Amino acid sequence: MVTELGWLYLGAGTLLFFFWAYGVVSFVLDLKNKIIPGVRGLLAARREQRQQEEAEREKEEQKQQLY
Repeated sequence: MVTELGWLYLGAGTLLFFFWAYGVVSFVLDLKNKIIPGVRGLLAARREQRQQEEAEREKEEQKQQLY
């Protein structure tokens, strides 16, 4: 038979597990909805900036070749 202390221990463990599981799920959802899209946007912006710089360099080279 489980004593009062045992019931308290089981109840506290269940409560702590609930908050732990909630934290894990919240973290995963934050990664999915905020962190990963933010990193993808940052990488896309860097890639676009590199392409623009390369296109600008090619334009400058063409201008210099014309003169």
